[in-house]
Amino acid sequence: MSFAGKILQELEDQGLRRQLHVRSGKFLNFSTNDYLNLSSHPLVKKRAIEAVDLLGTGAGGSRLMAGNLPLHDELECKLAGLTGMEAVLVFGSGFLTNLGVLTALAGRDDVIFSDRLNHASLVDGAVASRAEVRRYRHCNVEHLADLLGACGNAGRKIIVTDSVFSMDGDVAPLRDIYELSVAEGCLLVVDEAHAIGVFGSGGGVCRELGIHPDVITGTLSKALGGYGGFAACSAEMREYFVNRSRSFVYTTGLPPASVGAALGALEVLGSTPEMGSSLLDLAADFRKKLVEAGFNTAGSTSQIVPVIAGEGSAALSWSRSLEEAGILAVAVRPPTVPPGTARLRFSVTLAHKSDNIVRVAAELKGL
Repeated sequence: MSFAGKILQELEDQGLRRQLHVRSGKFLNFSTNDYLNLSSHPLVKKRAIEAVDLLGTGAGGSRLMAGNLPLHDELECKLAGLTGMEAVLVFGSGFLTNLGVLTALAGRDDVIFSDRLNHASLVDGAVASRAEVRRYRHCNVEHLADLLGACGNAGRKIIVTDSVFSMDGDVAPLRDIYELSVAEGCLLVVDEAHAIGVFGSGGGVCRELGIHPDVITGTLSKALGGYGGFAACSAEMREYFVNRSRSFVYTTGLPPASVGAALGALEVLGSTPEMGSSLLDLAADFRKKLVEAGFNTAGSTSQIVPVIAGEGSAALSWSRSLEEAGILAVAVRPPTVPPGTARLRFSVTLAHKSDNIVRVAAELKGL
């Protein structure tokens, strides 16, 4: 057996092997990140089609070569307004954004302080930067302060955190982290991937709190319903990333359809800024029903509502039972989450109605 086959068999034996599925039939989908149900919005689709008609299907090259389109500039201006930051640089994806930002900001002489439950893109970006990485206990500002106080490194110190955590659905104590970063003279990078469009009238948790970290990263592929990523920062920092971020410099510019779709999504969000608060109200109702039924929803306070099963086999069994009932809630297992915390990750979206929430809670209770 090849090394790949051996590892795949080990994953199979542990109930951790992942496979791609093309699902046929109609499901009540609780595993999508299309939080505001914008991917199928008529205006969003219209703006994407208009962009293709105007500019074709691809940017044609990296943005420093021939791929810098007028629509890129328009989107960056609107995203800066949404987040309340001075400038924005659009990347090919959220993963490329975090990879590019962290490798540009940090090097061998620097230290990155990273929340233990940060997204894989932040973890990989920190490792790829070649900086020393020190992980602090999840959302524990005291532990972060202790690590900072014990750090004698003379290089840059960079704190990195998600705002809304993708697996637990909880929100980082960003005001305390921001104040600590200022007091300690650290750079602060906040990934708002799961908060953009939902919190702060769409501008994210930082916008809601009125704080301005050095860099906010985000994605166009979740609440905005399309594809792409961005870094919001100062104008000077933007120019630094244009020159130093390898995942920007050496990547083809975001395709016109993706840019057009994002502009359409921002147009919809601008006319109905209450979409996010409506979503959070719906998620709170769902979470309440699950807790009343005796389920552990971790520390969720967002539209992401986990139901902790414990072992991977239990999570898989729950997921399959729900799928048989026409409900899609994919099991999430290690290493995506820590051992012993396998779960169903429910994403509440504006495509869901109150009766959908009641139905899923009842199905879960019957497992």
